[in-house]
Amino acid sequence: MSRKSKLSVFLATFAATFLVPALALAQQAAASNKFDSNSGLAMAAGIAIGVAALGGGLGQGRAAAAALEGISRNPGAAARIQTPMILGLALIESLVLFAFVVAFLLQGKIVNI
Repeated sequence: MSRKSKLSVFLATFAATFLVPALALAQQAAASNKFDSNSGLAMAAGIAIGVAALGGGLGQGRAAAAALEGISRNPGAAARIQTPMILGLALIESLVLFAFVVAFLLQGKIVNI
């Protein structure tokens, strides 16, 4: 994939992630003629889950790729590579689950008026 197409995919993803929800919340705030912190908490919860899933997926992919590359270069060391890889994947997943819990705590603070 060329650098230009990577940049265009990144910009499209950024616009869809951050600009579209912001516009929807801006229309809702303008319609109700007041701004409350509920919309900010909802936005923070959604962004927390998205960033955690993105970071966790990238981290797990890179860890698995590096482990498989190491195993393919030295098949005799597969057992010594696999155990730390699984431990690292579990730690990465625990960070994603922590962000998921934080997002649910933020969602619990949202009060319907």
